[in-house]
Amino acid sequence: MPSTETCVVVGATGALGSVITERLARTGYRVVAVARSADELEKLATSSDRIVPCVADIGSDDAVDTIRSSLDGPVRLALFAAGLPVRGSADSIEPSALALAANIKVAGTVRLLHAVRDHVRDGSSFVAIAGSLGAEPGPLDAGPGTANAALFNLMRQISKLYGPKGVVTHTIAPGPIDTPRLRSLVETQAAESRRSVDDVWADYRAKTSLGRLPTLDEIAWLVETLLAPEAAVLHSATLAADGGVRHSLL
Repeated sequence: MPSTETCVVVGATGALGSVITERLARTGYRVVAVARSADELEKLATSSDRIVPCVADIGSDDAVDTIRSSLDGPVRLALFAAGLPVRGSADSIEPSALALAANIKVAGTVRLLHAVRDHVRDGSSFVAIAGSLGAEPGPLDAGPGTANAALFNLMRQISKLYGPKGVVTHTIAPGPIDTPRLRSLVETQAAESRRSVDDVWADYRAKTSLGRLPTLDEIAWLVETLLAPEAAVLHSATLAADGGVRHSLL
């Protein structure tokens, strides 16, 4: 039976965001799908009449009012799933790119919060997709490592602000996910290093104790599972949905 509640997904047209959006719509939620490209949002919306396109740049404060105007009732879930276009080590990255990373991951999460805060209630969930690099960065991960570390901190602050109001917060920290984008990157890395694609892919698998990378469907399942009332016991938790990549605790 369709729900009267709304889910908001920022980064809805990305590889992960689109799978999550479609899954939530199939479950019966009205899903406000937020992304910058109107064309990509229209394509996504063809999969379900419960998907509401919302064209907004989460890197701009204007996104707050744009998202808010798409809401007309209680928000069951607000999910930040936007990715980062920033790469490089501390040696090679443009210093201003660190500000760009923080503006998307950290300020973008605050923009989502401001957009939905008048619509969340006891039992609502506020969830952010961070990344294992925020806890265990490599030497080439200045942007995502720094921004995701800040996002972990921010989400703990939000948990303390909104937990007393009954709003449950979660941070999901997947490592590399088996996506078309990653497989394309593996092909590039193989060509540059003159290694086989299988060898490079094996390097990624070797970093997990499970022996394989998580899939998009598995992360989407986790997001849906966090909507169960029992998931409140995980309030403020960081969930390392990475197949066993991360070794330290936050």
